[in-house]
Amino acid sequence: MPLTFVDAGGQYEIKRIGGKEETRKFLEKLGFTIGGIVRVISKSGGNIIISIKNSRVAISKDLAGRIMV
Repeated sequence: MPLTFVDAGGQYEIKRIGGKEETRKFLEKLGFTIGGIVRVISKSGGNIIISIKNSRVAISKDLAGRIMV
């Protein structure tokens, strides 16, 4: 299921990252790797705030839709 459909507050394991190669590399640089654990902190407007590897990252719903948990 895409990260855009999960509830805020839950922890999820990343199963797959889709999209073009440059998109996958960008997300990997932010810390999104297969097997990594993410926690959705909040959703507001067109952005999702995520906790990953002891950091908080805000990504667009478009990018979040490419991350499968």
